[in-house]
Amino acid sequence: MSRTQNLRHNVVNQMLEGIASQHIRSPLPPQAALAEMFNVSRTTVRHTLAHLHERGVLDKVEDQYLIVRQPSQDDGFDAVSTSLDEQARQFEQAFFQMINQKTLSAGESFTELQLAQQVGVSPVVVREFLLRFSRYNLIESTRRGHWLMKKFDRRYAEKLFELREMLETHALNRFLNLPADDERWIKARDLLSRHREMRDTIASSYRMFAQLDREMHQLILSAADNPFIDQSLEIISVIFHSHYQWDESDLKQRNIVALEEHMAILTAIISRNDVEASCELHRHLTTAKQSMIRSIKQYSD
Repeated sequence: MSRTQNLRHNVVNQMLEGIASQHIRSPLPPQAALAEMFNVSRTTVRHTLAHLHERGVLDKVEDQYLIVRQPSQDDGFDAVSTSLDEQARQFEQAFFQMINQKTLSAGESFTELQLAQQVGVSPVVVREFLLRFSRYNLIESTRRGHWLMKKFDRRYAEKLFELREMLETHALNRFLNLPADDERWIKARDLLSRHREMRDTIASSYRMFAQLDREMHQLILSAADNPFIDQSLEIISVIFHSHYQWDESDLKQRNIVALEEHMAILTAIISRNDVEASCELHRHLTTAKQSMIRSIKQYSD
């Protein structure tokens, strides 16, 4: 199959999936908008529309294409690209990584097309993800296809940590009531041991602490067994671990303090000391909250 034909088949499949999932609605956008959406030429768009018209998925009324029936598997071609759902998972992971690595930072503008090309996914996938992510008020649309990574203030940080504390306190209570034979007790002991090992090298390995931090909080949260909590904390983790607006000049000291606080939490959990575990978790989250607020203040000065 030629490269041109392969591309056209890909676009047909992606457009069919977009119609089936109602990401693309009737009447279809103009051809120029579709070309930008799928990052292809208008010629490729015309071939795609002609195919779907021939299959009876679309009907042309004057200059507009209308969806007249839901697509079936027979309307497309053998899979030559990943599905939109798989692309969505791929892009979500890549987007969070861009924030963590500061490829995208506060105050920066970007376009859906840029991100789609960078990750190698359909612009439809990018737009749908950004529209969903925008509800966290961390990005805003400046005009069609163009976005801005926003800065957040002290009030936002305080609300963020209010949610985080409620969710993690609930999960901790569930963890402390796990049966004695639950494998997570073993994982907690192993995690404490790894914290002790890192304490000996923290001066040089402090940047590796983020992984331990993520693992500890994920372990506690796993006891809640609630996918909605997992989803909420994923967003908080993206904001927090990326040091979204933080000055990293004191990162080493922050991580040294956090390491000791982790060890206190884990020791109390393993000892089944409910009151102490709760107090140590509250102290750890308060420290993290104060650090973020201080960093936001430095950033805004």
